[in-house]
Amino acid sequence: LDDVWSGSESLIQNFMFRISGYKILVTSRFVFPRFGSTYKLKLLNDEDAMTLFRKSAFLQDGSSYVRDDLVNEIVKGCRGFPLALTVVGRSLCGQPEVAWISTLKQWSEGQSIFDSNSDLLIRLQTSLDALDERVKECYLDLASFPEDERIPATALIDMWVELYNLDEDGVHALANLHELSTRNLVNLVFARNDAREVDGYYNEHFVMQHDLLRELAIHQSSHKPAEQRKRLIMDIRGNHLPKWSSEQIQRPIHARLLSISTDETFSSSWYNMQLPEVEVLILNFRARNYTLPKFMEKMDQLKALIIINYDFCPAELSNFPLLGSLSSLKRIRLEHVSISSLSKSTLKLRNLHKISLVMCEIGDAFRNLTAQIPDMLPNLVEIDIDCCNDLVEFPVGLCDIVHLKKLSITNCHELDALPEGFGKLASLEVLRLQNCTKLSDLPESIGSLHKLSFLDISDCLSMSKMPIRMGELCGLRKLNMRGCWGLSELPPSAKDLGQLKDVICDEETSYLWEPYMVHLSNLKINVLKEDINLNWLPNLHF
Repeated sequence: LDDVWSGSESLIQNFMFRISGYKILVTSRFVFPRFGSTYKLKLLNDEDAMTLFRKSAFLQDGSSYVRDDLVNEIVKGCRGFPLALTVVGRSLCGQPEVAWISTLKQWSEGQSIFDSNSDLLIRLQTSLDALDERVKECYLDLASFPEDERIPATALIDMWVELYNLDEDGVHALANLHELSTRNLVNLVFARNDAREVDGYYNEHFVMQHDLLRELAIHQSSHKPAEQRKRLIMDIRGNHLPKWSSEQIQRPIHARLLSISTDETFSSSWYNMQLPEVEVLILNFRARNYTLPKFMEKMDQLKALIIINYDFCPAELSNFPLLGSLSSLKRIRLEHVSISSLSKSTLKLRNLHKISLVMCEIGDAFRNLTAQIPDMLPNLVEIDIDCCNDLVEFPVGLCDIVHLKKLSITNCHELDALPEGFGKLASLEVLRLQNCTKLSDLPESIGSLHKLSFLDISDCLSMSKMPIRMGELCGLRKLNMRGCWGLSELPPSAKDLGQLKDVICDEETSYLWEPYMVHLSNLKINVLKEDINLNWLPNLHF
């Protein structure tokens, strides 16, 4: 059955018979999990791509009247996508060599492959038309990130919470991504198999999108003049800013989402654009030093700021205090940047709810502060610190954010201790310390965290003991301690964890709970098998 569409499950069902050795082969743009295993076709390699292209572009004997270098460049531009190879090949079949040169020239000047191949656009458009309107908007937003780069699901959640009022736990966002995946518009990548479990932690979820599908999203978002688009995507090479950016100095742009991508040759020279309605700003760059655009100061509606550096080394951010002028800012995500000391800063982010720091240098950021952190961040409820390997000790000043509800410190391999003042985080509900391999114990004051419902210490390889006051965690319902092979016993107070329902651990440590099962009648022990892969590694460019 070829080209079966979503909603046609009954058609497949009609062909199912109980006959020995009987098989049904279904080809589709969609996934049908009800009918057994799914095989996702990969993009064509160079040899197969050339073979398919020649069948469409040349006569039956495959003979070419066009120079090989032109053929190679056209095939390369189709990026291994079978439909593009077929459609572009047919459009050039029988055309003079100058038509081939013209096509390549259009592509090199930034024109979309869809501008010269309406048939390709029409055939891919059907996949978008089948989407729910909200899911389609989410798909178009994916073009805000550079091609060939993994997109963190957590960044998308931050965007979509503010743009579409989705839930902050990310459940609806992940459902949208799964919907796009079943329609083969994106690929979901998980750093580990148990990352599929829904517990509100999505740092190990990533999205990959084929270059051609990203180009389709950009094409769909670019029909209107720049000042009228709801999302504005700027891919800048060198210092070649789009012409409209200088023309819009006096006229406001009404986009809600703005994405700017620059390379290592960009000199950080900006026009003073007016962007009064932007709610989400994404800055993608590759540089050792980066200056925040001055025009950000007037973005009064900005709610989510995502800054990602794709260079091999962390980037020094200049003009960082500028963020203090963004009165509506609720979410900040910084990836692969260096934050120097804030000791002399008067930065105040009064409405900031969440800050995410990924692969950042933050070891000196909170030292010798003269201002009180609660005064700087009076409404902060969530901190996410991931892969920050210069974090040796948790900043004592952060313990004063008594209204903090979620704290994740994951994959920080140099962190070896938490301060005794940690117990002041009385509002904390979720604490993740996953894969902090040097962390040997937890402070006794953690027993004061009576609202804590979920504790994750998985893969803390050096963890040798649990705090004596562990039993005072009267709200604890779930504990993930897989990979804590250094634990040899639990404190006697563990019997007082009356609300504990779920413990995730390894077979080697599951026995530790046996003496307490008589006291914890509702407790379920989940023993997981080890899963290791390298999907968590970032795509660094050398």
